[in-house]
Amino acid sequence: MSLDLDAKARGKREETKASNRQAIIDAARQVFAELGYGATTVRDIIRATDLASGTFYNYFKSKEEVFQALQDETALRVRPRLRAERIRARTFEEFIAGSFRTFFDFVKNDHSTFATMRRNPEMQRVRIDTPEVVAGFDELRVDLERAIESGVVPDADPDLLMASIVGVAFEIANHLVARDDIDVDDAAKFATALFLGGVQALPKRKR
Repeated sequence: MSLDLDAKARGKREETKASNRQAIIDAARQVFAELGYGATTVRDIIRATDLASGTFYNYFKSKEEVFQALQDETALRVRPRLRAERIRARTFEEFIAGSFRTFFDFVKNDHSTFATMRRNPEMQRVRIDTPEVVAGFDELRVDLERAIESGVVPDADPDLLMASIVGVAFEIANHLVARDDIDVDDAAKFATALFLGGVQALPKRKR
């Protein structure tokens, strides 16, 4: 009986720790989106939770660490969806279009997270090479190599292809968050056309 009680107590403690950590991350997502990364302080994040101020430092040392945890959490949620799209692709267009559309749809529906990533001087000093984000880049590279070997993707340098896809995806995502006149399909079509045919293949702008 004593062992059962100890196990239950340990389980409860772990559950509380996980709950507290998630509460801090959720609060940070909201505050970063509202105030911007640069203006946000640890105190702002704590105030958005029901936790005591000292509790924050049991989990994170700084707002940068919270942001990195938020990046990892976001990557864990979107990576399976992106990989599923890439695996089912039978043409280069399907590979590219499916990847962009899935990512942009995720961005549009997770606006509060990506609003934080919009350009500002403070963000230049924040690491985005967190473990789960890097793992996502590695997955993309592996999928590109396999797609090249199978003939789905043209024979090109997978590192440069990966960098190009990631760069275009994140830059367009910034505008997708910032502007109301761009929807997911338009953003995906633009990025796909750019990859398939270069700038000359892009549709004319609507005036």
